[in-house]
Amino acid sequence: MKRVTLYLIILIVLLYILDQVSKWYIVFHYNLPTPFYMDCTPVITDSSILNFNIVRLHNTGVAFGMGNGTAWAPFLFLGVQVVALVALCMLYRRNFFYNRTLKVAWACIMAGVFGNMTDRLTQGFFLPGAEGKGFFTNLINGYVVDFLDFSFPWLPTEAFPHGYHWPSFNVADSCVCIAAALFLIASFMPQPQTEEQKKA
Repeated sequence: MKRVTLYLIILIVLLYILDQVSKWYIVFHYNLPTPFYMDCTPVITDSSILNFNIVRLHNTGVAFGMGNGTAWAPFLFLGVQVVALVALCMLYRRNFFYNRTLKVAWACIMAGVFGNMTDRLTQGFFLPGAEGKGFFTNLINGYVVDFLDFSFPWLPTEAFPHGYHWPSFNVADSCVCIAAALFLIASFMPQPQTEEQKKA
């Protein structure tokens, strides 16, 4: 496999630690969410532009809550993350990430996938009553911890008459979004010439 430079490994580890520390802080300091209650700490309120809260939300789906609460989500999305990691490693080996921008994007998306996969594999074992359940039951009950909650009062919609509410997310989700932005930026950069092109 093409050698992964030290700075990429450090970046992945730092982003992963930031993601996990922030999530476990929420788990230890915020109450379990229920269909009728969600623990919330207002940070920016009464603003006509942006409201921001820290919450605790359990997401069994993927980004922006897609598939959340469905029985098939834990199986499907855990499998998708495993496939994504394998594909990312294969693409790196084939030098798909040929410049610094793409390499940073690769590190961000690796950290994001690792972070949310860790949640799916572990969080179910720390729910109340988990000690009385079997291993696979707790594994199936895994979820991703989302806690960053934004809404925009100036943008009312039919579903959100008091302002659009952005689906809650976490550090790992942010890493994936940053990676997507970096991939877009890199698409406008010139690609390196092949040996044949250089000779021509």
